[in-house]
Amino acid sequence: QVQLVESGGGLVQAGGSLRLSCAASGSTFSTYAMGWFRQAPGKEREFVARISRSGGSTYYGDSVKGRFTISRDNAKNTVYLQMNSLKPEDTAVYYCAADSRPYGTSRYWEIKEYDYWGQGTQVTVSS
Repeated sequence: QVQLVESGGGLVQAGGSLRLSCAASGSTFSTYAMGWFRQAPGKEREFVARISRSGGSTYYGDSVKGRFTISRDNAKNTVYLQMNSLKPEDTAVYYCAADSRPYGTSRYWEIKEYDYWGQGTQVTVSS
């Protein structure tokens, strides 16, 4: 089992940048593929990005491609989300999630593919 704690959220102006972190504890971090999701008020939780266990493969939602970058440091048990060129529509609570499947998944954008979740960190982008 793994515990996940997000940090780095806050208020930023449109066009600005933020870096979110998700610290993992309680289990071997490198055995989990990791993802970031977000949920805006009144909307469903949305896939943002995923990174494989080694960090060699990454995937992004269409709305963030070219602006967000997911990375991980297995020595620090941490996954990051670098968010650039932020827009007001990026405002949401951002969650990190862990997928314990040893062979990953082809449906990486689906919430049910992830076993563990953090409590989220708020990102607010002002116009």
